Amino acid sequence: MTAPVPRPLAAVLDGSTPPGVVPWPHDRPPREALDAARAAGWEGALLDLEGVVDKAGFMDRCARALRLPDWFGRNWDALADCLTDLSWCPADRGRVLVVCGWQRYAAAAPDDWSVAEEIIADAVGFWRDTDTGLVIVMASGREPGTRTK
Repeated sequence: MTAPVPRPLAAVLDGSTPPGVVPWPHDRPPREALDAARAAGWEGALLDLEGVVDKAGFMDRCARALRLPDWFGRNWDALADCLTDLSWCPADRGRVLVVCGWQRYAAAAPDDWSVAEEIIADAVGFWRDTDTGLVIVMASGREPGTRTK
């Protein structure tokens, strides 16, 4: 039996709460959040940052996990552009990005992590009042099968 979707994400997926940045419990695999979103008709991706300690690694993970377009320049402005112009990522109901393994990067590069958080928040705000909102799920746990270095 699958556990119910935690309320912060469930409320976004059912439309009772606007999309935003929501937490995911430490004891639940991050992929479950992605699965729940897809089951509700949302498009999604899992951004696993385990082992990332610098901006270059962060940008590479974003490019791969989000399948960013070829024009993505692997810099902050390009990431902001990609997240506010999601024509390359069509969605009927909305989009969800599950971020896990982020704690080490946040500790190793706090200034860069602060910029990343700001870009994420701005992108969520940009899409909030549209038919295809963006929700960011910040998972405190790790995806099973990932290793710490």
